[in-house]
Amino acid sequence: MTRANLTGWPYPFWIAHRGAGEFAPENTMAAFSLGAQHGFRMFECDVKLSADGQLFLLHDSTLTRTTNHRSANNSPELIAGDCDWAFLATLDAGSWHSTPYAGEPLPTLSALALWCIANKHHLNIEIKPTPGTEALTGEAVARVAAHLWRDELVPPLLSSFAVDALQAAKLAQPTLPRGLLLDKLKPGWLDTAQSLGCVAVICNHQLWTEDTVACVKAAGLKALSYTVNTASDAKHLQDLGTDGIITDRMTTFNQRA
Repeated sequence: MTRANLTGWPYPFWIAHRGAGEFAPENTMAAFSLGAQHGFRMFECDVKLSADGQLFLLHDSTLTRTTNHRSANNSPELIAGDCDWAFLATLDAGSWHSTPYAGEPLPTLSALALWCIANKHHLNIEIKPTPGTEALTGEAVARVAAHLWRDELVPPLLSSFAVDALQAAKLAQPTLPRGLLLDKLKPGWLDTAQSLGCVAVICNHQLWTEDTVACVKAAGLKALSYTVNTASDAKHLQDLGTDGIITDRMTTFNQRA
């Protein structure tokens, strides 16, 4: 097992989901800027690989929900990872959210990395591969992230639900920290995280109990949660001793308050 080496746990407890949660168009530079204005210093984002090898931010497999692209009648929705970056870069990724964000483009991972580094922010990069490109996307994210953060003391935290993507990231850049994302606790979940050399398990927050937190801590890993949007849930997780919360609620958990 190859496990990343971290000096302590360098990441903030509060993490802004997709930049600014629901307050700005997700995974856009406008969202990360707004999250920072609310005092957040760590952000979660989703990264995919274009057909011609560019890493860019998008959550869904298709473009319909968060861009202005619409398929012709009776045509299947366009798969984002099947498109070249030259086309993806022309899309409006903001007007679906609200008029003030019209024209906001899809960012590249490089653009977000440069902004985070310049502003001393931290990043959780969720590897979100187009089905069938898990290993290719995991390797590309790890390789590019290692280059972009090569001079920084704190690297990004790579995470994914896709085991093959995390395995490829581990093989490509074993010193980058990794987290296994889980929406269910299937048999062997902790063994999987350990075999991937993960430093954290990032669960649907409802999965954390005294026992599951204790298991993760006993294995030397951190326990993080998504997506926590009420004060009562956040307090419960803090009482359990978890190590990080990903949230949409920039005002509920405003870090400038």
